[in-house]
Amino acid sequence: MTTASQTQQEQAPMSTGQQQPAAHSPVNVGQTQQPPGQPAASTGSVLTQVSSVLAVIILLILACAWLAKRFGFAPKTGKRGQRDISISASCQVGQRERVVIVDVQDARLVLGVTAQQITHLHTLPPSPVQENPEEPQPAGDFRQVLELIKRAGKPK
Repeated sequence: MTTASQTQQEQAPMSTGQQQPAAHSPVNVGQTQQPPGQPAASTGSVLTQVSSVLAVIILLILACAWLAKRFGFAPKTGKRGQRDISISASCQVGQRERVVIVDVQDARLVLGVTAQQITHLHTLPPSPVQENPEEPQPAGDFRQVLELIKRAGKPK
């Protein structure tokens, strides 16, 4: 038989800071708790994990780029594309307008180019093939070009 004072003691929390162990709480057997001042994982392992994930992401991006180039999703560059089409002349007509002569395999196209569209203006016969194409002369360094400009501007 329990008395009223015993039930009050069981229901009221202890004011001295001592707590009774709960009878229904599970006891963690075999697990050790870490002291509150130490981190959960060492810094070296976190750095290794982050570096490896970053390396995997970079390799994945490079693999996707290689697949896109391999299967034709990316534009192809190289000498083959440069031989098929080239711009032989260009003239600025307005702020954003220009007339361009484009050499293709069997013709030369005169095109009007604006910011919004490209218009075919005229078709010229193909340019004659030069057997010994002259290589352009190098412009020289900046000092030589500047001296030529200075001389051209002076009256004789």
